[in-house]
Amino acid sequence: MSSPKFVVRNVQAFVYRYPLSTPVVTSFGRMLDRPAVFVRIEDGDGHVGWGEVWANFPAPGAEHRGRIVNDILAPMIEGAAVESPQDVFEQLTQRTAVLALQCGEPGPFAQAISGIDIALWDLHGKRRGLPLWRMLGGEQPTIRVYASGINPTGSKAMAEAALARGHRALKLKIGFDVPTDRANLDALRGLVGSGFLAVDANQAWSLEQALAQMPMLEDFNLGWLEEPIRADCPWPQWQALRKATRVPLAAGENLAGHPAFAQVIENDVLTFVQPDVAKWGGVTGCVEVARKVRTAGKTYCPHYLGGGIGLLASAHLLAGVGGDGLLEIDANNNPLRDNLCGPVAQVIAGTVTLTELPGLGIAPDMAAIESYRTS
Repeated sequence: MSSPKFVVRNVQAFVYRYPLSTPVVTSFGRMLDRPAVFVRIEDGDGHVGWGEVWANFPAPGAEHRGRIVNDILAPMIEGAAVESPQDVFEQLTQRTAVLALQCGEPGPFAQAISGIDIALWDLHGKRRGLPLWRMLGGEQPTIRVYASGINPTGSKAMAEAALARGHRALKLKIGFDVPTDRANLDALRGLVGSGFLAVDANQAWSLEQALAQMPMLEDFNLGWLEEPIRADCPWPQWQALRKATRVPLAAGENLAGHPAFAQVIENDVLTFVQPDVAKWGGVTGCVEVARKVRTAGKTYCPHYLGGGIGLLASAHLLAGVGGDGLLEIDANNNPLRDNLCGPVAQVIAGTVTLTELPGLGIAPDMAAIESYRTS
């Protein structure tokens, strides 16, 4: 998708942290605050685009990723004439490949490039006067959503609060002790009745442990089981797990690069494929993956657990690609999300509806979150 070239005048990343009164708990660790790295790009005509860089782990990683954007990537593209976000994505990926390999940090570089890519797509849409979801081929702006991030403690109360905010579908964190997981599943299934309930083990189990959990999980008519084993487990282990259970499998947030996604798209192991727009690929990479997911007869469900700009970009991707997927919305309180996600903050009967405003459709009020800024 090309348009007249524009000059990138300024690129800047801003880092924020929102302290949590209740930590977010996963099977592999705890989050004591919600970090966010937002990217602002201004062109020579005064248009501004916004993006977001994944920065949840490790705990001090947000500031590091902000410096990758500001000190390494920004000088590469400031002053450059740009025709399309895709061109910049490819150029930055190629120009930093050796550096990322040298320092052993392909993830942080891919995440920083993703944030720049999202910002350029937002800018591209504003220059063209079109919402991103329409630019990506979408036909209607309403998408289904689900509430995620439901902790192993206080699960029922978190789920009840999410349902009161308009949600109709839930995802529970599991991978702890079996009595806790079963009790929480009982409680949430009781709340949603026959509605959608999924679980996320966050790579908690070995293949043998995952197989042992299957009889219990199959009792709850789950929408999907997400990342029961490590994302980098040998592929035959994923295949063995798929053959052993009726529960649909989901993964994708910890995959990076077209070859990795090609394997899961071309194989019948995963029913739901979940790339994260701020973790790898940005809009450029994820929209290509999402289209291939749909062509293969699978369901594209964008993974997202961060600030509002990345969440909004995920919503535009899902609306642009279409299909029966659901958008992930964290159930935990986070002003870095709620103040910057525009219409996604308004969940009505389990759906959100995007606007016709150009790009991502927001001019974020950064003053509202200034007290959380760290760099």
